[in-house]
Amino acid sequence: MNTDYDIVVIGGGIVGAAIARELSGYRLSVALLEARDDVGDGTSKANTAILHTGFDAKPGTLESAMVSRGYQLLSEYAKHTGIPVEHTGAILVAWDSEQLDALPGLRDKAVANGYDRCEIVDAAAVYAAVPNLGPGALGGLTVPDESIICTWTVNLALATDAVNRGTALLRGHRVERVDVTPDGTTLHTTAGPVSARWVINAAGLGADVIDGLFGHTRFTVTPRRGELIVYDKLARPLVDKIVLPVPTARGKGVLVSPTIYGNVMLGPTSEDLQDRTATGTSERGFEFLLEKGRALMPRLLDEEVTATYAGLRAAIDHGDYLIETDPQQHYLLVGGIRSTGLTAGMAIAEHVRDQLISAGLELTARNTLPDPPEMPNLGEAFPRPYQQTERIAADPAYGRIVCFCERVTEGELRDACHAVVPPAGLDGLRRRTRAMNGRCQAFFCGAEVKTIFEQQLEQNS
Repeated sequence: MNTDYDIVVIGGGIVGAAIARELSGYRLSVALLEARDDVGDGTSKANTAILHTGFDAKPGTLESAMVSRGYQLLSEYAKHTGIPVEHTGAILVAWDSEQLDALPGLRDKAVANGYDRCEIVDAAAVYAAVPNLGPGALGGLTVPDESIICTWTVNLALATDAVNRGTALLRGHRVERVDVTPDGTTLHTTAGPVSARWVINAAGLGADVIDGLFGHTRFTVTPRRGELIVYDKLARPLVDKIVLPVPTARGKGVLVSPTIYGNVMLGPTSEDLQDRTATGTSERGFEFLLEKGRALMPRLLDEEVTATYAGLRAAIDHGDYLIETDPQQHYLLVGGIRSTGLTAGMAIAEHVRDQLISAGLELTARNTLPDPPEMPNLGEAFPRPYQQTERIAADPAYGRIVCFCERVTEGELRDACHAVVPPAGLDGLRRRTRAMNGRCQAFFCGAEVKTIFEQQLEQNS
């Protein structure tokens, strides 16, 4: 196996995969290193899954520019790859006079960010848009182009595209030590050494650690835990758009949002931790969310809970994305990419490309590139295999449902196991198919899914 590359990207989340995809469009040898056994298994797998317009970013920041451009790029990319997107729109709800007074400033901020479709509305319009909202709303700000998206499919599409373009995907390669010489850099990983002319650090929660291996002390990542509650699909009629709070310096706050899978989501919390592996949920977090939910949408709390989960965001002691180049070391840092990285990822990849060119790297576009991959649809608002009679007639495996909660078929499980980037385990299979993700949480289907997965592994070996 080749272990010497022009460019090595560290981190197989959305941002790292997007960078690898972009750079593999040029005549370069590119490797994507992921410490875990699968792409998208870190920060990228657990977020609010919103495709942001960037209306509320701080104007003039790199984040603002990347989110605005990323919204356009990802929206277009989703059309070509089948990444499910629902253009639900959003409404920012003011619950007191201070929040109401903040709405004109938020509208002006949106305009400064290049988004001019926000509109201030009164309480009657808020309740007309979201009839099941709790009492007490004073007004709102509409954001017509906010959307919900499948974050799992975004990550997998970008990684698949990168591999199809020639990127070497090296999973299970945790970087432990770095040697930088005038001839290049050797990354000593848990799976052996990997050498590169240029190294790009998109390691998310571990970006400051990798940065330290290159001799820098410019920032610190603080894991910020966000806990969420996912309600059953029967709750979906309660809300058909994203209901946002008026943001604070702490973050965007607790929202109520439909999901691409047909559920309703309440969250997230925002808690700074020290443990970068603390993705467990907490009693205190749930109490906080239920208190907020009781005020936001009391009827939602009468619905059954399908799942709870927590994700960690890479908060840093810096007010913006931190993307900096070290031409001497042939090293580029992509740090502090918060939850907006889902939307901004493809724009960040363009920005990284431009930074490399400015640092003297010559890039020559490849003459031909493969078409973007066609991803399996995980969205409830679009046709699924079990609903497609012609597809079932051609291959009966698409008519054999294995996971009844999420209507996942044997054919989908098989396809995921034989994909360009196959799952390394059952969690990866869940993210690729929705299997075991429903209200029974694998109680009924788990054994059969595991059996099919193991059978497919034997066929692959």
